[in-house]
Amino acid sequence: MRGAVRPDDDTPAAIGAATLELLTAVLDRNALSRESVISVFFTATPDLTADIPALAAAEAGWTAPMLCAAEMAVPGAMPRVIRLLAHVNWPGGRPVAHVYLRGTGPSRP
Repeated sequence: MRGAVRPDDDTPAAIGAATLELLTAVLDRNALSRESVISVFFTATPDLTADIPALAAAEAGWTAPMLCAAEMAVPGAMPRVIRLLAHVNWPGGRPVAHVYLRGTGPSRP
């Protein structure tokens, strides 16, 4: 499943809070537990350099493998965005709820 969030600013505290808000929302909106998460791939726009999203998750007790990468610097792209692609054990029978917070949206249709 996919999601995105915008930290208030480029500080470790803001990046950590936004990351945990996004992870929690993904689980809540999809009625999943942390144990359902296989792995998470995060990207951050090039203007977010104060911390990495996976660190905040690990410090909050998340144990799934996580990886971070920088997004490409594309002219006109929304600044200060953390995106995630979460791989989960999906029970099926219902649609996936992708989560976009704080004015973000999908980067592609």
